[in-house]
Amino acid sequence: MATRSEESGYLFPTVKDIPKRFVLPHPIVNVRYLVGGSLKSWDGPTEEVFSPIWVEGPIGPGPLKLGSHPLVNETTALEALDAACHAFDEGKGVWPSLSATRRIEHVEAFVSAMKQKKSQIARLIMWEIGKTYDDAIKEFDRTVAYIRGTITALRRQERKANRTVCEQGIVGRTRRAPLGVALCMGPFNYPLYETFTFVAPALLTGNTVIFKPPRYGSLIFATLLEALCDAFPPGVVNLIFGEARRIIPPLIRSGRVDVLAFIGTKHIADQLKGFHPRPQRLTSILGLEAKNPAIILHDADLNVTVRESVMGALGFNGQRCAALKIFFVHRSIVEDFLKGMSHEMEKLKSGMPWEKNTFITPLIEPDRAAYLTQLVQDATRLGAKILRGSHPDRNLRLYEPAILYPVSKNMRIYHEEQFGPLIPVVPYDDIEEPLRYVSASGYGQQASVFGRDAEALATLVNHLSHQVSRININCKCQRTPDEFPFTGRKDSAQGVLSISEALLAFTTPLCITTRNTAPDSGLFFNVTGEKTPV
Repeated sequence: MATRSEESGYLFPTVKDIPKRFVLPHPIVNVRYLVGGSLKSWDGPTEEVFSPIWVEGPIGPGPLKLGSHPLVNETTALEALDAACHAFDEGKGVWPSLSATRRIEHVEAFVSAMKQKKSQIARLIMWEIGKTYDDAIKEFDRTVAYIRGTITALRRQERKANRTVCEQGIVGRTRRAPLGVALCMGPFNYPLYETFTFVAPALLTGNTVIFKPPRYGSLIFATLLEALCDAFPPGVVNLIFGEARRIIPPLIRSGRVDVLAFIGTKHIADQLKGFHPRPQRLTSILGLEAKNPAIILHDADLNVTVRESVMGALGFNGQRCAALKIFFVHRSIVEDFLKGMSHEMEKLKSGMPWEKNTFITPLIEPDRAAYLTQLVQDATRLGAKILRGSHPDRNLRLYEPAILYPVSKNMRIYHEEQFGPLIPVVPYDDIEEPLRYVSASGYGQQASVFGRDAEALATLVNHLSHQVSRININCKCQRTPDEFPFTGRKDSAQGVLSISEALLAFTTPLCITTRNTAPDSGLFFNVTGEKTPV
């Protein structure tokens, strides 16, 4: 029989309560990893994987065990590095020597195999990170669309690269060359999509890859081992499982990793970069923290503003780097804004991710609710009130969204990225107050501005254009569409992702030239060859 949580009153589901289409038939006990083109079995220690979703069991409610994955050691990680280095072979390996057309064929073969596992992968996304099933399907589809979009962009790039230019008596052709071995680590909130925003462009441009799945979301990649093994030549893709703090530092300390592609915290990124013995040779592509502000002017359309603010702050429980994380609202409309937000938040359904119309689901990290509670306690101690929200259920990890008002700069929530469903609201009288906040902040990913006065908005945009990398007018912060650049300033990012930019990030320009005189020009065309456009 299902039991009710004493803290939240929410009913713990039993396995029988779960619709059959969402039930995992059995735990996924993964003992395999991919190195050097072979699926190898691991007979060492493993880590059990539990869902953030609690269900009723024989002795009471508890987290559902989903399976386990290997905890490979340093030796195995270095074997993966050896395989990747051998496959690249200083640019002479089979993979970097293939034409873009042939590399595209391999990637398309992988995508075709991955698509056969769509429903299984979506279920695992739901169970491993608590994302609604509908959103898990969207993440899968978006991943496929991103890879295909990258293929299209590469074809355009190759056509442009095949053009010969003559300037000032010099004839030349510019192309892009791969950087070498790419170490890719995606985040747990978009484990499939964000990981392949690294892996796809890295592979398509001729790099070889080692990647380690995020701690939460690892079993998703266990389902892709065969597809990766079958689609790529030996050593081109190497997939290992384990504790990042044990296996990643030795890889970087070797000096043989050419690209670090990582999404996580600045603290970890700084540590990882510091391990490289020749840091000037390491290309870093980083997606880090953000504290994206919303600046709401006195003439903002509150219907639009409230709708975009709720979605921007609370989409996937606020567990997004691109979420809106602090709101500066002109004092003349702040009361109406708070009422509107409270009203919209009352409509949001909390529950299990397979339930229809669920919006708030269990938090991914087991200690996140406790951290959010600390932020709330600090803010209320210093004068803020909880206008909507309550204490979380520690077992379910369901954290009811809360509005904190008024928030001031002496509170932790004013400065720290909450990465959860808390909405701090700061009233202001002078527009210089939020602008000073943005200028002083160590973060610089995005900002949203709401208002109807074109001149006032233009002034805001002009200031923010020197502080953040994307400004959203009367709409929430977000990464989409993937054709737009995705990056950040200050401590929020390094390098540019999104489709076209990612291809550039994993390559370096190479120019081949000679003087436009006989016989050198004729020799030039014989050496470079007239390639057929992709």
